[in-house]
Order: sequence, then structure tokens, then C-alpha cells
Amino acid sequence: MSGLPEFKDGGGHSPATPVVVVRGATFRYGDRPIFRGLDLDVFRGEVLTVLGPNGCGKSTLLRCIGGALTLGEGTVTIGGAELSGLDPGARARKIGFLFQDHSPSFPFTVLDVAVMGRTPHLGLFGTPSSKDVEIAIEALDQVGILHLKARPYTDLSGGERQLVLVSRTLVQQPEIVLLDEPTSHLDFKNQVQCLRAVGALTAKGVTMIMTTHDPNHAFLFPGRAILMSPGASLAAGPAAEIITSASLSAAYGIPIDVLTVPRRTSPGELRFCTPW
Repeated sequence: MSGLPEFKDGGGHSPATPVVVVRGATFRYGDRPIFRGLDLDVFRGEVLTVLGPNGCGKSTLLRCIGGALTLGEGTVTIGGAELSGLDPGARARKIGFLFQDHSPSFPFTVLDVAVMGRTPHLGLFGTPSSKDVEIAIEALDQVGILHLKARPYTDLSGGERQLVLVSRTLVQQPEIVLLDEPTSHLDFKNQVQCLRAVGALTAKGVTMIMTTHDPNHAFLFPGRAILMSPGASLAAGPAAEIITSASLSAAYGIPIDVLTVPRRTSPGELRFCTPW
């Protein structure tokens, strides 16, 4: 597919083979339909950006793909294996989660929390090795918080905790990462740091599915976007085609412009959207 990075795949997938396949997905909360008859293909090394207003089902879709929620109808296939047939250990080695609703409960150090990402790779009574700790340190450095490694996780700000959880997900080294609003608690600098870490992983062939309230994020990565609206059909395709002034204005119910300007520091053009 055009727009995807070149890579050598040691996992048996070609760039044109979907890593995540969703077919006929339908989910309801009681009598309230969230989405119905949804088909999606997600390819190795792309970021699929899921957009839409609150309540449209973005987080629910992620949880169904990861197995935290069960579809009412339809199937999810991960790397050729049906999700429902994967045991929890195999699922954890393939899929990493980063969801918003995490409350700290015990004052583990930041490094300890990051090392917990290695759990799916350890035996039942296994303990982290020096290599596992090295992987955790590298991940903390990658998102710019290595200096916090000895701090208690419970003493951190919400934004700092979010970056620790990003690091823990990187430490897990999954094939697929599900990101639910990964920049929601971050200041501008840390948003950039987080999104750069996402970009670095996609360059290595990791597949990402990311929900966000900022459509501009979809322009940053190789991949496609899907736009969801409560009670409406879902549009999916290249970000430049899906993210338009008309589609965003219809989805969010306010006038939104999509603009193109020359890049200041590199060749080419920069696309962005704004309601102002």
C-alpha cells in the first residue's frame, strides 16, 4: 500500500497483508447501538487514527479489538488468528493497551512500572532479567522521562504518569498497540515526545490504532483515518481524503477548516485543521 514505510518483516506478514481484520463488527450497550456492520483492515507499520466526538464509540471499538469487550456480532482477527481463540498470554504478547482510566494504587518506582511491561514475556514464576530492565530504561529514555526512574509513580503528575504508561507499553514490545487518547493529559512538549515515540515504533513495523480528539494527529503518520459519529456510518480511508472541512464539520457539529501551508523547515506542505 502506498504511504506505508518500507521494512523487512520477520513475522511472516507482507506489507499488503492486514495484521488486524475486523469483519461485521456490531456492539451495543443494552438497546443502544454503538456501531454496526463495521469492516476494517489495519496493516503492519501504519497508524490507524480513530476520530469522532465523545460518545461515538471510539474507545469501545478499541476495547473490542483488544478483547476487553466482546462484540455482539462479527469477528476480530489478529495476525491471522481469531481473537476469541487466543489465550490471555498470547493476546498480551501481540497487543499492547494504553487506556485513559488508570489509577495508581501502590508507590512502585517509575522503573518498576515500566518493567511490568515485560510480564507477558516471563514465565509463571519468572522475574525480570537485566535485559528486561535494560529494555525498560531504553523506553523511559525514548519518551524523555528517564530522569524520573527512581520516583514513586504515585507522586507524579497525570501527564508524567501517562508517559510512564506509554513507556510500559513500549516495554511490552507487542505487534499491535492500542492507544486511547495517549496525549490527553500531556502538555505541548510531552505531546510531541509521545507522538515521536509512536512514530518511531511505526518505522519499526509496529501497528498502531489510536483514538484522538485532535484530527491533526492523523496527518503525522503513515496510515489511514476513520471518522465516527453517534448513530451515523463510519468513513475510512487515507487521512487526506477522510479529514476534510465538510466531514469534520458534520461529525463535530461546528464549522472546521482544513488548511494547507508550506512547511517552514522542510520541503513539502503541512495540512492542519482548526475551528477558529
